[in-house]
Amino acid sequence: MIDSPEKILEQYWGFTQFRSPQKEIISSVLESKDTIALLPTGGGKSICFQIPTLLKEGVCIVISPLIALMQDQVKNLKKRNIKALTIPSGSNQNDIITLFDQVKFGKVKFLYLSPERLQAPLIQQKIKELNVSLVAIDEAHCISEWGHDFRPSYRTIQILKEILPTVNFIALTATANKRVLEDISKNLAMSNPALFQKSFFRENLAYQVFKIEDKLTRLIEIFTKTKVPAIVYVNSRKKTAEIANFLNANNFKSTFYHAGLTVLEKQTAFEDWMSEKKPIIVATNAFGMGIDKPNVGLVIHYNLPSSIENYVQEAGRAGRNEKKSFAVLFYNENDLFLQKQRAVNSIPTLLEIKEVHRKLYQYFRIANGELLDEVFSFNFFEFCEHYHFHQLKTDVVLKLLANYGIVALENSFNKKATLIVTGSPHSVLHFSKNNSTLKNFVNILLRTYGGLFENEIKIDEFFIAKKVGITAAQVIKNLKILEAQDLVEYKQVNSDLSLSFLVPREDDKTINRFSREIKQFLSLKKEKTTNFINFITNNTRCRSEQLLSYFDEKMIRSCGICDVCIAHKRIPAKNVASQIQAVLEKKKQLSSSEISSLLNIFEKDILIHLQILLEEDQIIINNQNKFQLKVSL
Repeated sequence: MIDSPEKILEQYWGFTQFRSPQKEIISSVLESKDTIALLPTGGGKSICFQIPTLLKEGVCIVISPLIALMQDQVKNLKKRNIKALTIPSGSNQNDIITLFDQVKFGKVKFLYLSPERLQAPLIQQKIKELNVSLVAIDEAHCISEWGHDFRPSYRTIQILKEILPTVNFIALTATANKRVLEDISKNLAMSNPALFQKSFFRENLAYQVFKIEDKLTRLIEIFTKTKVPAIVYVNSRKKTAEIANFLNANNFKSTFYHAGLTVLEKQTAFEDWMSEKKPIIVATNAFGMGIDKPNVGLVIHYNLPSSIENYVQEAGRAGRNEKKSFAVLFYNENDLFLQKQRAVNSIPTLLEIKEVHRKLYQYFRIANGELLDEVFSFNFFEFCEHYHFHQLKTDVVLKLLANYGIVALENSFNKKATLIVTGSPHSVLHFSKNNSTLKNFVNILLRTYGGLFENEIKIDEFFIAKKVGITAAQVIKNLKILEAQDLVEYKQVNSDLSLSFLVPREDDKTINRFSREIKQFLSLKKEKTTNFINFITNNTRCRSEQLLSYFDEKMIRSCGICDVCIAHKRIPAKNVASQIQAVLEKKKQLSSSEISSLLNIFEKDILIHLQILLEEDQIIINNQNKFQLKVSL
């Protein structure tokens, strides 16, 4: 029998020693102490509860907020021949009873549950029947209304203290300040918990923030100089493919990743990147879970993340091998404007929350005081269109209603309708010529989705409606007319969500019960946007100092390697103007970023001297928006 954490670590994970403070955390858990572990991204949090569980008899119950995160951890444990289970979506009562029997009699070591599952009496009863050795709460900051991802359902985890009074808890998070840590301890009813906190300071990670207009050119410059595995984070699915294609066109092997890809597409992209067949991956923030690649040398934020917490988590995927690495962020004035606008557009008022909540009941014809034990198919876009609601705000409202236990949502946003043209090009053309009302619709449809004659293509009826200038309902009607003529095969997805109501209809009274918490949550969202913008625009204080201060940590000295520290250390370049003229004489015409790269001088200094040379009539800007020497006549 294996009897030490080190032997377990070597047998299952192939490492011979722990990172600080993993060993101390494991010892605390093995001594049956309630424990809180704050380890930055890449700090190896999972090992802190997985190794003690493997040394103990019984099962560890792991509470985690995301289905995908749970599935990912279960898959990784199974790869190591460690038995782990989670309850699949859509499981009925018999499925759940069978699964708990597997846990009870099948030597399963880890059972992953969402906090919402804990509210079910059946789950609570089944947990009482298990031999539970430990309760681990992953992403524990979700329990605090001061955390960046507050989920009221996390407050229900405390029920496990009543069900399992002798079992110790470990709470784990990568992002929490002092106030959040206190909230975690209080809301989990922890008994004098041992706190282990690793500094957020990453000595080997250079944070570099650049205010630039031409982001694509800067990407080329960076990847020309830096030949390391890299992640480029962008803010839309469309951009992942566009920028990966741009990099490939410039001979940088790249792939892309987002939540809308198929399982096979995700797996291929991930494996190509992991094997470094394609060392650059362009991704949305959906790319993050399960990344265990220590030699990532560069993380670029092409667009702005939503908060400091998200930025630190994503940037922290670079340099896990302790070698010098770079976290680069691009921004310009338009990015700042859009970030502020997005914050305004996505944060509803209390009145707007009450309005959406009331209309939900009206939409499904539920009377005051009534509670229907029914699951409704819910088309999000149709609902927004019907009541003229702003989609971003409505999405936030729905999540809030779910978080506060007012409704339950089963998300299926990624499901898409599909379409393939089954008629010949001639028959489609003939039909559209003879049907003037559908001619424009057919033309736009064929222009919008290439390959409809060859392949079954995913389509978005709401997007088509916007392009044609009709309603989504009319788009569906038109597609069904085409299908009736045997010209297309249309597979409609009837709903984006399944929705059920958890409380009787009381309209404003329901929202008023949570109004204080909701106001605080919305205020915090605005504050986080402001904090992040302040961070990227503060060019006078060391980036690491700013980040540590945000997480209530003091830094004795500056990092020395961020863009701010380098600017402070740098001796001003001499004769910059004459150097610019010399390089223009040789190269004929160059952009400011190209001059900056060739002379190895900061672009903001180059721009100052270019302005002086323009005023002195020494250089001109040509019709390609590049600088060149003025030719004397």
